[in-house]
Amino acid sequence: MSPMKIDHDAIRNLAHLLTETDLTEIEIAEGDKRIRVTRTVSVQAITAPAAMPALNAANAPSPENHPGAIKSPMVGTVYLQSEPGSPRFISKGAAVKAGDTLLIIEAMKVMNPIKAEKAGIVVDVLVEDSQPVEFGQELVIIE
Repeated sequence: MSPMKIDHDAIRNLAHLLTETDLTEIEIAEGDKRIRVTRTVSVQAITAPAAMPALNAANAPSPENHPGAIKSPMVGTVYLQSEPGSPRFISKGAAVKAGDTLLIIEAMKVMNPIKAEKAGIVVDVLVEDSQPVEFGQELVIIE
């Protein structure tokens, strides 16, 4: 069996195709020769900002500029529970601790837990289960 001749242009084209299509892996085969190109996609748990002191209704900020607003770090679909029929991660008025999962955002078939950075009280949940969300959209307010 002769050694495989490396086709650098084919590898570059496959790598470009991965980036262009947001895939993480692609493989082509010709006879008994195969070329597989993969890329690593990092998923990090995003933490919520520190809890802020309660504000009275007269000077309460809107969700867009509330210091305790947790914003979506990505485009995806929000899930408020780990699976259908399970209890929700949080609800209005619930106390949360640092590191508690607030919700999950599914993006490209990857479940991304959104966690609280600091302890606080859930003042409002601004999204519904299975709702599509945009990057930067307010999800939860914690004080």
